[in-house]
This record gives sequence, structure tokens and C-alpha cells, in this order.
Amino acid sequence: MRIGLIAPPWVPVPPPAYGGTEAVVDRLARGLVAAGHEVLLAAASNSTCPVPRVPGMEAAAEDRPVVAETATEVRHVLAAYAAMGDVDVIHDHTNAGPLLRCTDAGPPIVTTNHGPFGPELMPLFRAMRGVAVVAISHHQASTSEDVRIAAVIHHGIDVDTVPIGAGDGGYASFLGRMSPEKGAREAVLIARAAGVPLKMAAKLREDAEREYFESEVEPLLGGDIEFVGELGTEEKLELVGGSFALLDPMQWPEPFGLVMIEALATGTPVVAMRNACPLRQPSPKNCRASKMPTTASLPWSETTTTFTLPF
Repeated sequence: MRIGLIAPPWVPVPPPAYGGTEAVVDRLARGLVAAGHEVLLAAASNSTCPVPRVPGMEAAAEDRPVVAETATEVRHVLAAYAAMGDVDVIHDHTNAGPLLRCTDAGPPIVTTNHGPFGPELMPLFRAMRGVAVVAISHHQASTSEDVRIAAVIHHGIDVDTVPIGAGDGGYASFLGRMSPEKGAREAVLIARAAGVPLKMAAKLREDAEREYFESEVEPLLGGDIEFVGELGTEEKLELVGGSFALLDPMQWPEPFGLVMIEALATGTPVVAMRNACPLRQPSPKNCRASKMPTTASLPWSETTTTFTLPF
């Protein structure tokens, strides 16, 4: 099968640092090729994913804020669709691209919503015609209201590419975006209440992220609480793999939570707010051994859930 994949234009594929959607597209492209399919990827021109790519795309700025500018996205998807007229199916990970489907002509289109079905995106999905919409968790799908969900397909990760961490660093970790919904401030408060060191890595590029960091998180740093900046993939996995637990106190209904399965793949257990966690707790059978056998002694244990990763 010939499959066209369209990534957003804002971050290279794979991402040099933070970029959940781009990491998913990269793994999907490699996995489809490994399964015997032909893949044509539309992504920023400075992407390095080792599959055939649409030529002539614009480069993404790797060290600048991710600005969702309409003209840039429209140029990106127009070039992508023009190059994919003879594929068997298009899997579009942008917001603007699926809106181009105005007739039944051309290959079928599948789009994955990587964000919440909130007031900003619902008008877009309602306007899509002849497009199969995929959700990334059952909870996210349950919030789609009148938008028909074709399937729920969780994000995946190739655990063979993730090094097992020793978990012997003597610290908890936090990984994500520096924003209120990701719970960076709450992670600091939890670590202080538990009396454990914390190492934090987070995307910090947007004005809103800097404002939140300077007002809510930076004043709490010091002592055993350390912010190490935004890390690349290898450094990120090393940080999480060296910790005895990932603190992930999300303050919103996370559509999926890619950082959770990345942490679990290193063997590091996750401590997360139960009301914001989209993952189902797997059976203990055939699970990777946890580095932290219980949270019973931790002061926040009544409001958290821990998970281990089944093979």
C-alpha cells in the first residue's frame, strides 16, 4: 500500500527536542515501511525521518516558538496534497489539511486529532467532509460530541529502541511542556511534600510558557528541585530512566499522555492524577518490573495511580 503521511509544519520529524505529534509521525512512518508499505512523508524540509519525503517543503525553526500561523500551514498542506494524488490513503496530522476534502475525488483521508475536542477545534472537525477521524484515547473520543469517531488508536512506541533505565539516580523526574495543564508547579509541590529530589525537563519557548515558569515554577526551584531545560530524545530517556518515578500530575484531561508510555518503556513507574490519566491500568501479568514497589508511603498516594508497562 502507498501511504501519504502529513506532519504539521512547525517541528522537524523526528523532533530534535519537544514534539509529541512529530515523534508519533516518525514512529508511524518507520513502522509502516518496516511492515512493507510505501510511505511518502510531507514534513518540514529539515526533517531526518528516513523515508521518502515530499520535496520543496519549508524548513521548521528548531529553536523558536511554535507559532501556528495559518498561511504557513495552508502552504504546507497544499504542497503535500498536490504530491499525494496517487497514494492509496492519506493520513493527515494537521488541522487544515482535512478541510481540503470538498469532493469524493482523490485518495481517502484519515486524520488523527492529537489535541482535545475543545471549542477551538470542534468547528474544524464538524466542517470536515468524507474524512475518517481517529481519536487517541477512549476518553478523548467520549468528548467528541457530534463528531463521528472512526476508531480509537492509541499512540505506540517501539520499546526495543528505548534503553532500560537503572532508576538509581535517587530523584523523581518531570517531563513535558511548561504550562499549567501539564502540572509543573504541582510536580514541585509533590516532590517537596514527599521529601524527594526532582529533576524537571520541559519545553520553554512560548511567551505563555515563560510567563508561567517565571511566576509559578522558578520561585520554587532550589535545593533538590532542579530545572534542566528542554532535552533531546536520548537525554530525555536518560533523565526519566535514571529516576525512581515520573511525576505527571496533569491538571487537565490529557488526550493521551505520550510521556507516560515513554517513561514506562524505560521501566520507570508513573505517578499521575487519576482523574486526568487516559491510560488503562494493565494487568500485573507479564509486566516489566517496577523500580518503586509501592506508593503507599507517599503523601499523595490516595489521589494517584501508578502503572507498569506490559510487553
